[in-house]
Amino acid sequence: MQRFIIEMGQGNDLHGRDYTKAAARAIEDAIRHSSIPLFPALGLDHASMEVRVTVAVQNPDAVDTDVLKAGLPRGKVSVTATHGGLDITNPDSGDVTVIATAAVEAFLDPEAVRGAVQTA
Repeated sequence: MQRFIIEMGQGNDLHGRDYTKAAARAIEDAIRHSSIPLFPALGLDHASMEVRVTVAVQNPDAVDTDVLKAGLPRGKVSVTATHGGLDITNPDSGDVTVIATAAVEAFLDPEAVRGAVQTA
């Protein structure tokens, strides 16, 4: 498989300290920036695409990767949570803002793409 797209995003949860919510918003931010006209242009099926998502938060064990996976619209999806992002504490209230980052990568079999290009 060969990577043909990578998008990055950032999301946050301002008051609930919900790492999954912040990660979901980071993923949404990343995929909102992408449009892949390759599929209809070459007659490729979105199901042939592998989507690999990496989200980074301060508490990766608190991320429900199954929820994030279910929210992605296309392809064979895998989601990994890793340490990163930021927790920012409001010194006045003690509230913690969770900031997550995400990388969404899409992969295709290069042979399938070449075959589609030749028949298009």
